[in-house]
Amino acid sequence: MTDPTSPVTGGVDTHKDTHVAAVLNPLGVVLGTSEFPATPAGYRRLLAWMRDFGQLTEVGVEGTGAWGAGLARHLTGQDVRVVEVQRPNRQYRRRHGKSDTADAIGAARAVQSGEASGAPKSADGAVEAIRMLSVARRSAMKARTQAANQIHAVVTTAPDQLRSDLTGLDTKGLVARCARFHTTSAMTPLGAARRTLRMLARRWQSLTAEINEVDVELDNLTTQVAPSLRELPSIGTRNAAALLLAAGDNPDRLERERSFAALCGTSPIDASSGRQRRHRLNRGGDRHANAALYMIVVSRLRWHQPTRDYMQRRLAEGRTKKEIIRCLKRYVARQAHHAILHDLTQTKQRPPTLAA
Repeated sequence: MTDPTSPVTGGVDTHKDTHVAAVLNPLGVVLGTSEFPATPAGYRRLLAWMRDFGQLTEVGVEGTGAWGAGLARHLTGQDVRVVEVQRPNRQYRRRHGKSDTADAIGAARAVQSGEASGAPKSADGAVEAIRMLSVARRSAMKARTQAANQIHAVVTTAPDQLRSDLTGLDTKGLVARCARFHTTSAMTPLGAARRTLRMLARRWQSLTAEINEVDVELDNLTTQVAPSLRELPSIGTRNAAALLLAAGDNPDRLERERSFAALCGTSPIDASSGRQRRHRLNRGGDRHANAALYMIVVSRLRWHQPTRDYMQRRLAEGRTKKEIIRCLKRYVARQAHHAILHDLTQTKQRPPTLAA
């Protein structure tokens, strides 16, 4: 028997084509499990099914940034609190087995126990647009690097006549030279090498043009979305984009700056035991955001005088350079948190427009 006024908790294990859902009562008793298609109609059926068991308070969803993104947006739009759930650990799976149903039940219990409490990224604003453009840029960068490596490899094994003409050129000069090669017969090693170099060089040029185009769009978009962040010293387009991607579109995820620092992997982890009191380096969090903080600190150490003075003062106190850089990364994370929280709140009130 179900009571429509009794609070219940949901859990969902998401997949590409189907989602498996489970509903638990306040005591953790499983009230039901079912499978639904990963479509808008399936999302509506899943929500209605959960609400049949009682008053739905919150739903734990695995993979809110991947296969569960659509479901998370639908539930949030229906005023249902969505909690981001990590996949069960190995100890849990040893005890309870591995199945979609078990994962859905585990997601609901993680919410009830408080183990999972984080809000997922809404992925419904300008930061999501930045993420998509960043995906295109990242893949173009990898492809361009691969093309450059292949050009140098072909030159290394090319016939001596061609290799002697191209030896000593840097990548840009080599690309410019090879892109001007005339098409010749590929029936000989020399002709095939020239044709291959021509194709690879033009591919490199095309990818460079694509990267430059995306950079302009990202620069415009990050400036519109986060003007306060962009005004901070040494925070350019790519660093701003990485920090915004770690934060997400919804500023309510950033209530505490220490949570943002942990999200970026700059908060120290307590590793005390017995009489020993110490902290260890945080190797978790968003590594792209962590790398962005590192590059910001390195840039400031080159030209930002307050940062240089801080480095000298802490060196005189006996700190190592690595320790000081970690402290500076934590300081930059604090600055970025305040700027992003302000900027995203303003963006929610005034959505930016992406230039055509």
